[in-house]
Amino acid sequence: MSHRVVVIGGGLVGLATAALSARAGADVVLLEKASTVGGRAASQATKGYVFNEGAHALYVGGPATEVLRELGVAWKGAAPKLAGAFALEGSVRHRLPVGIGSFASTSLLAPRAKVEAARWVARLGGVDAAAIDGVTLDAWLDRVLVSPRARALVRMFVRLTSFDAASSRMSAGAAVRQFRRSTKGVRYLDGGWQSLVDGARAAAEGAGVRILTAATAARIEHGEAVGRVRLDDGTRIAADAVVVATSPGALDRLLDHAVAGPARWAETLRPVRVACLDVALDAVPEPRSPLALGFDTPTYVSLHSASARLAPEGGALVCAMKYLGEGSAEGAQAELEAMIDALQPGWRDHVVHARMLPTMVASHAAADAASGGLRGRPRSEQLGVRGLYIAGDWVGPHGMLLDAGLASARAAATLAAPEARRASAG
Repeated sequence: MSHRVVVIGGGLVGLATAALSARAGADVVLLEKASTVGGRAASQATKGYVFNEGAHALYVGGPATEVLRELGVAWKGAAPKLAGAFALEGSVRHRLPVGIGSFASTSLLAPRAKVEAARWVARLGGVDAAAIDGVTLDAWLDRVLVSPRARALVRMFVRLTSFDAASSRMSAGAAVRQFRRSTKGVRYLDGGWQSLVDGARAAAEGAGVRILTAATAARIEHGEAVGRVRLDDGTRIAADAVVVATSPGALDRLLDHAVAGPARWAETLRPVRVACLDVALDAVPEPRSPLALGFDTPTYVSLHSASARLAPEGGALVCAMKYLGEGSAEGAQAELEAMIDALQPGWRDHVVHARMLPTMVASHAAADAASGGLRGRPRSEQLGVRGLYIAGDWVGPHGMLLDAGLASARAAATLAAPEARRASAG
C-alpha cells in the first residue's frame, strides 16, 4: 500500500525532508517549480569560478551537519583564514580580535574595554540563553557591558554569525546561542554549496524519491486533513501528508483559507535580508588580507577562495555583504566596493565577473525578542490541518540559517511519514 508524502520545494530543506521521509518508508514525490533543484543553496559556475547565492558558510557541530551526516552527504572545505584579518572603522584598520594575541594587540578597544569584552566572552558559556530570549540584544548588552565600543564589538560578531543587523529587535538569547555555535567551527566549502545540493539530491533519489522539476504547486486541497496538491497545469497529486518546504509567502499562496496561526504568514515574520556583491578576479592583489568586518557599518568582505576551491589557479573569489537589518539596500553596492578596496586594493583591474544581489533573503524569519526568540518561530505541525507540515529556516526552535532548516526538515519528516502510513491504513 502506498503512503504518499508530497514535499513542496526542492531546496536543501525540501531534499532533506524528502530523503528522510522516504527512508522512513513513505512513497515520496518532491515538487520543484524551477528547472533544477537547490534553491538558494545552488551555485553557479561562471568562467571557472563558483558563485554561491551570496556568502555562504557551514556551521559545524549543529543540526545541519548532523542531518547531512545522517544522509551521507559529504563535503570538503576549510575554516576562514584569520591571519591578517581586520576590522574597518571609517578608513582606519584595526587588527581583528579573534584570539588572545590579536585581542591584546588590537587598537580597536582601549585597555579597559578589552578587559570587559574578554570577561564577557569568558562568561558566555554560563549565560542562561533561555532567560533572555524575550530581551533584545541591545537591551541586554546595555546591562552587561559598560563600554560602548565593547558593545559595538559584540554586535559586529553577532552580525557575522547571524546575518542580522537589527540588534534593537533580535533576541539576546538567540544571539548568544548563535555566537556559541560559531565557536565550534565554520567552513567555506569546496565547489560551493552546490556540493551539498548534489549530495542531498543523490540521497533523496537513492531513497526512492521521485523528483519533479518545473512543477509548480498551485494549491493544497484540504479539509480537516490534506487531500491533494494541485499543480498550476491542473494536475492533482493525491497526498496522505504534505510538507511545505518553501517560504512563508509561498505557503500563503498554497492555502485556500486561513488555517491555524496567522492568515498571512509572510506578514507576521521579519525576514533577514542582506546585500551581496561577489567578484571573480584573475589575480589576488593582497593575499595577506583574507577578511574584513565593518566596525561602524554592518559590512563584511572575505576572500572565500583562500579557504575553499572556488576559483581557478591564480584567481580569486571575493564575497562582500551588507547586513541590511531594517535598512534599505540603497547605496549598498558602493559601500561594498569600498570594502573590497580596503581588503584588496587594485582589485578593479582584475575583475573577470561580478554579481550584485541587492536584497537576498538570508533567512525567512528573524529571531526577534518580541516573539520569544527561536522558541517563537512556528512549529512543523502548527497549521492545524492533519497531515500538513512546514519546514524551513523560519520553522522550529533549533538554530538559525541552515541549522534551522535541516532541523525542521528532520522534524517534518518524523511527522509526515507516520501520518502517511496512518492515513493509508485508515
